[in-house]
Amino acid sequence: MNELEASLIIRAGAQLLMGASSDPRSDQGYAAVKENLAAALNALAAALVNFEAGSAEPNRSLGWAQDLRRVADSLDED
Repeated sequence: MNELEASLIIRAGAQLLMGASSDPRSDQGYAAVKENLAAALNALAAALVNFEAGSAEPNRSLGWAQDLRRVADSLDED
């Protein structure tokens, strides 16, 4: 699987999660959902750092990775 295919899966998963969250039972398992989202955000941050490392010139990925990690940490704290 390449980066584009992986990003499409992430996008589709986010759309499915958005649909599922509108279900009246969406609060069931919320702690596990937050844990999974935190893990996903940390993985996305790591991927951005990898992309940055392979880039010829620095861009915003490192800042975005830090932001994602802060959100993940916040989800873990609640």
